[in-house]
Amino acid sequence: MKGIILAGGSGTRLYPITKGVSKQLLPVYDKPLIYYPLSTLMQAGIKDILVITTPDDQPGFKRLLGDGSDFGINISYTIQPSPDGLAQAFILGKDFIGDDECAMVLGDNIYFGDGFENYLNEAAMQAELGNATIFGCEVHDPKRFGIVEFDETGKVLSVEEKPENPKSNYAITGLYFYPKEVAEKAANVKPSKRGELEITSLNDMYLKEGVLKAQLLGNSFTWFDAGLFDSLNDASNLIRSVQHNKDKIIACPEAIAFEHGWLSVEQLDNSADVMKKNSYGAYLKKVSDNYKNNKKLTLENK
Repeated sequence: MKGIILAGGSGTRLYPITKGVSKQLLPVYDKPLIYYPLSTLMQAGIKDILVITTPDDQPGFKRLLGDGSDFGINISYTIQPSPDGLAQAFILGKDFIGDDECAMVLGDNIYFGDGFENYLNEAAMQAELGNATIFGCEVHDPKRFGIVEFDETGKVLSVEEKPENPKSNYAITGLYFYPKEVAEKAANVKPSKRGELEITSLNDMYLKEGVLKAQLLGNSFTWFDAGLFDSLNDASNLIRSVQHNKDKIIACPEAIAFEHGWLSVEQLDNSADVMKKNSYGAYLKKVSDNYKNNKKLTLENK
């Protein structure tokens, strides 16, 4: 399965702080915003990731993420000339996707919660079976979002883009898993009244084929659309609080890679040494030390 992070857009909702830098490069407490969607794809076991950026911002992403080798993955890049809708990502990424299933996450979406990896793995498996999966979260202002309507069994009944009269309070968040040939299907999406290739139109195609599933995120999960001042600040504050209480870093790509076996303990130590002057580096060192201590105990008990 391939993964796409859509990190384009003009970021005007966050002006003036995004006039000189992409919002996905802004800090959310102790790491850049893009680390969060990157970690989401990595938690799903995805190693091949395409980052879609604006022409001006791409050098900054390349300086930050490189080719992905620091995280044990493969990162490539392409440019979104203009923000013409979320479904455009699959058209831009057609050659990258090839004959694989594909997940896409928006570059300003943050997810965390117990058991989230299980949901991601289920969505990936459903994509292999030919089904698409969207992730829904209950919100107080449904008119601002794409909305999913479902029955008492969880079956998806409809998807609508920013409806005047929402049929539910569940927003479709910025995380999508699709089966093969999603690029071909996206190419058939017609521009909406606002001139964009809407992801809701793509989801509706899968719904009409009877292969659209919704994974609803309950109260134990947190989702932020961090494209507004308040949500960006709220995300930073909550992540700081959770990390201090749990003594664990949320959305740490190096640690996720190590857990998946994509980085060696030596590579993890190198990353920890580069950032040894802060708590992020200290956490990587703790992950490494815990591994070494457990390995030592295992050998001693044999």
